[in-house]
Amino acid sequence: MIVFLEGVLEEKTPSRVVVNVGGVGYEVLISLSTYEDLPAVGERIRLCVYHSVREDDEVLYGFSTKEERAMFMLLIGVTSIGPTTALGILSGLPLVSLRAAIANEDVRRLSSIKGVGKKTAERIIVELKDKMPVAAGAEERAEKAPTEEERVMNDAVLALVALGYRNAEAYGVVKRVMNEAGGPILVEEVVRRSLVALQEG
Repeated sequence: MIVFLEGVLEEKTPSRVVVNVGGVGYEVLISLSTYEDLPAVGERIRLCVYHSVREDDEVLYGFSTKEERAMFMLLIGVTSIGPTTALGILSGLPLVSLRAAIANEDVRRLSSIKGVGKKTAERIIVELKDKMPVAAGAEERAEKAPTEEERVMNDAVLALVALGYRNAEAYGVVKRVMNEAGGPILVEEVVRRSLVALQEG
């Protein structure tokens, strides 16, 4: 089984990368969180990997941290959740926010992720609540908490996905809008500008 890949980043999109390892290109599916941690194309990269092997298919899922991979493995252990759904969940919320939502039994937060209905959210909480790590203290929670910019970006992407846009498309336009803003901006304004940009093509 493949547990990590180290090589040159040949291609990257918000949902997949191609890593050149000794002249062999490996396609790896990733989450938005991992995408945000990627270096520029052409630079070296190391990804933690979950190697899914089925009778008719083999897929590599890549993660920038062991913690994200561990969460992925917990999610696919939940009844009726497969790798694709698990990756979507990791793309829908930052890891810290996802753990907090499960630990706090926040069904509403979890069910706001595309592809996760109320019943699935409740199942995740029931099966994983006791497996969530407990922060050592306020300092650790503060250190790992997502920034305001990350929260705005995440919420804006979720809003666009809820309106029917693809995850990668939503992420791309939201990131562009926030970069153009050049400073703090409300989620509602990011969504409004993103919709205008998407409609203009």
